[in-house]
Amino acid sequence: MEKLKLHAPWEVVKERLKENDIDLTDDDLNYEPGKEDELLNHLQHKMNKDKNAIKAYIESISSNSEKAG
Repeated sequence: MEKLKLHAPWEVVKERLKENDIDLTDDDLNYEPGKEDELLNHLQHKMNKDKNAIKAYIESISSNSEKAG
């Protein structure tokens, strides 16, 4: 799996993700660069979506400079 292409710091992206999906927790979004597969695998099971969809969702959230909602 290729790396996530983030346009904002992970902490900002993480907060936006939690605003958009209240079922996601800090533990769900525990991420370290280079460990994308671990994050995506966890979210794949939690969100019941495929990895590519989750990756695209995260990248979309990271490129949106507006507040979630």
